Amino acid sequence: MATSKKTATRKTAATKKAAPRANPVQDIQEAMAKPFKGVTERLQALNIPGMAERFKDMNVQGAASALLDNGRKDLKALVEANEKSYKGLQAVVARQTEMLKSSITDWQGAVQGMPGKDAKENLAKLDEMARASFKRALEDMKELADLAAKSQADAFNVVRERINDNVEQVSKLLKRGGK
Repeated sequence: MATSKKTATRKTAATKKAAPRANPVQDIQEAMAKPFKGVTERLQALNIPGMAERFKDMNVQGAASALLDNGRKDLKALVEANEKSYKGLQAVVARQTEMLKSSITDWQGAVQGMPGKDAKENLAKLDEMARASFKRALEDMKELADLAAKSQADAFNVVRERINDNVEQVSKLLKRGGK
């Protein structure tokens, strides 16, 4: 009988669902603020001159909200930077594929036009094409490097702007004294 009571209790506990929270953001803010509230109370209990006044008006819940918002913005900036980097890589690969197709087409056309001509003339034409292809390959590499550098610079600018925002926000908090 004792086992049937335990089983029944487990079943009813398992079937009960927790009621959805009214405001999950507020719940997170409150959870993040709890440790700070305890710290401020303990610091106030130490009776350090001037410390109680500094912590008296501190908006701990607002600070937790600001931290959450700041983390969200950081994550958004990282996602944006990764997207820019990925799109830049796609552009480099697409351009490189175009370059390779163009080069293959040029060489195929040149080789198809050679049969039945003088061997010296064919060698001279191949030599000329090889030089032109080498020069073109160098120009193409420069173009690809510029594309990659621009893409990485765009991604870095997103992160740099976010870092500047964080530094500015910390500076403001320090000027206000945490209020």
